[in-house]
Amino acid sequence: MAMENPVESLQEEATCPICLEYFKAPVILDCGHNFCRLCVTQCWQGSNANFSCPQCREILQHRNFRPNRQLANVVELAKQLSLQVTKGAEGERVCETHGEALKLFCEEDQTPICMVCDRSKEHRAHAVVPIEEAAQEYKKKIETYLMSLKKEREKLQEIQMMDTQRSWEHLKQTEAERQKIMSEFEQLHQFLREQERLLLARLAELDQEIVKLQDENVTKLSKEISRLSEQISELEGKCRQPASEFLQDIRSTMSRSEEGKFQQLLEASSELERSLSHFCQKNIAVKLTLNKLKEVLPLELKTGKGKSMGSDGKVSVTLDPDTAHPRLLLSVDRKILTWGVIRLNHPEHPQRFDLSPCVLGCEGFTSGRHCWEVEVGDGTAWAVGVARESVKRKEELSPAPDGGIWAVQRWGFRFQALTSPSTPLSLSSIPSRIQVSLDCEQGQVAFFSADSEDPIFTFPSISFTGERLRPFFWVWGVGSQLTLYS
Repeated sequence: MAMENPVESLQEEATCPICLEYFKAPVILDCGHNFCRLCVTQCWQGSNANFSCPQCREILQHRNFRPNRQLANVVELAKQLSLQVTKGAEGERVCETHGEALKLFCEEDQTPICMVCDRSKEHRAHAVVPIEEAAQEYKKKIETYLMSLKKEREKLQEIQMMDTQRSWEHLKQTEAERQKIMSEFEQLHQFLREQERLLLARLAELDQEIVKLQDENVTKLSKEISRLSEQISELEGKCRQPASEFLQDIRSTMSRSEEGKFQQLLEASSELERSLSHFCQKNIAVKLTLNKLKEVLPLELKTGKGKSMGSDGKVSVTLDPDTAHPRLLLSVDRKILTWGVIRLNHPEHPQRFDLSPCVLGCEGFTSGRHCWEVEVGDGTAWAVGVARESVKRKEELSPAPDGGIWAVQRWGFRFQALTSPSTPLSLSSIPSRIQVSLDCEQGQVAFFSADSEDPIFTFPSISFTGERLRPFFWVWGVGSQLTLYS
């Protein structure tokens, strides 16, 4: 095995992985990788949080880097060594066989030769030119090739910068969404705590009123019972008297007995009835407050849609890079799909779509019920749905159930289900977020508006025969982008 050239190895270690030139003011990141100060600063331009290493993509909590003075010294040594090697190479060389200066160039053997070699039998019949003339000719060819390589490098660097910038933009969007969700839930928590405090306070007031009313009624009833007991004793004693004495002042006795009959009891009963009615009205107010509280809770809590996850609910879907067409750009978290202007040089893979700009989800399903949401935005050329694992990858697709695809598509102003032939979908407006629902047991694929939950289209039931099914995505044209939601 040939030994690696130590000079080339040193030059490679002294080269920035971003600009591919010698380090200029090298700095080192917390992950241990080195870059030019200007290069890493440009990569992080426009980002305020979650900085990542341009080489290993490790997320760094702070925008910290330190000057690497030792590496700067190594770069200077590499430059000096490279200059010495170049000077040695430019010195006059001699023929190893004849010891003469190499003044000529054999075009057939593509090698420098001396005047004696030109006369030898080996090169006598070959086309020979002066070595300076040959050097000028080949320098022009090399310079042309260098220009082509530099242009290609510039394109790749531009793609790299665009991808880095796009990744940071997506990270900023997710951070903004995270802050928004946290703020909204904090408001909901505060609202719930306040409602809990008010309702518990109202129930405490009702408890006090009930106890107070109970004590008052017990006191009133006790007094009335005592009065009636005295009246009963008096009347019983009156009945035991002789007739002449019994009938003495009988009119007054009868009048007093009838006048106070149940009067106090009825008053106490009326007071109790009024108090109970007041209590019921307050209890109804509590129930109404609870009902209003339920109205502001998430829809999933009222409909039961969010109670079952896993095989019966929402799943988190990610994009499979091994299946992505070379024109498709995937975000770092594989949640965002964009159509690219430049065809990327992806390695060959048997699962990759070569002709149609499609990509599949990493997840596969053979049983159960599953759903996921896709934000389609304002793009005018996209399709989302479900595809069989065996869908064709190396030739033009047949975007219909016959070809193993169940999807809805927007193509310009047309919004349609990819049946055979396509079925136009009449909606007042195209949803910005679509929910894809898959029921493997029922053989059903359905689509809904994720915002309004209105149905969009349901394919006729079919037997999937246990084959693995995967999320399907298709985009085309500048401005078309799909975003997956868990």
